[in-house]
Amino acid sequence: MKKFLNEFKEFAMKGNVVDMAVGVIIGAAFGKIVTSLVNDIIMPAVGMLTGGVNFSDHKWVIQQAVANGEEIVTPEVAITWGAFVQTVFDFIIIAFCIFVAIKFINRMKRQPEPAPEAPAAPAGPTQEELLTEIRDLLRKEVEK
Repeated sequence: MKKFLNEFKEFAMKGNVVDMAVGVIIGAAFGKIVTSLVNDIIMPAVGMLTGGVNFSDHKWVIQQAVANGEEIVTPEVAITWGAFVQTVFDFIIIAFCIFVAIKFINRMKRQPEPAPEAPAAPAGPTQEELLTEIRDLLRKEVEK
């Protein structure tokens, strides 16, 4: 059991796991902020532009609710397409905000400093100099 706990502790304390946990927590909080932005600011403005329409209330009723006096025997069956539209707006805004945040973070990252250039290799003899040297050595061999 102790070995298992030590392995779990080692796994949980790795940088990637902790970073991921922080990201999930911040992402959940960010999702709440964006949902509030959409529900409380954007959708009322869209509703005003569309003549006071509240999208979250829109639905297609497939089957009406069956009631017996005050008691509902069978609940209403409906496709709540307005809630879907609201969720799509949420997604678009979240995706845009994440895009802007990543662009900002990438811009803020330090550009790696260019590596210093390696010193140039000492210039060796040219091809002509080598051929001249070979020719001179061959002449000496022939003269001997």
